[in-house]
Amino acid sequence: MQTSQLIRQVAPDFCVAPQLTPEAMADLAKLGFKSVINNRPDFEEGPHQPTNASVQAAAEAAGLEYRYLPVNGAYQSPEEIAQMAELLEQLPGPVLAFCRSGARSTKLYLSATRG
Repeated sequence: MQTSQLIRQVAPDFCVAPQLTPEAMADLAKLGFKSVINNRPDFEEGPHQPTNASVQAAAEAAGLEYRYLPVNGAYQSPEEIAQMAELLEQLPGPVLAFCRSGARSTKLYLSATRG
């Protein structure tokens, strides 16, 4: 499946996606994204899951800003929500965040952007 087919828009300058590979980072840059946030802990799904380090290296090679904010799928702490809010203020948009399915990144974004 093409990277663009995995992306779901949540807000004008923010999208989410399920787990992305290092190879997808160049596609994101071509699609116009400026920043990527990885919300998925390493090895959450076992050793075949791409590591944060491999995705970060590919993102930076593609010219993207990259941040790692791993959070639990069932619970995001007030501190993690505050960290997400800070990242959203600091990073150039459009921003794409990913996790296993995109759901926790969406939930984290919505919690971080509530007044």
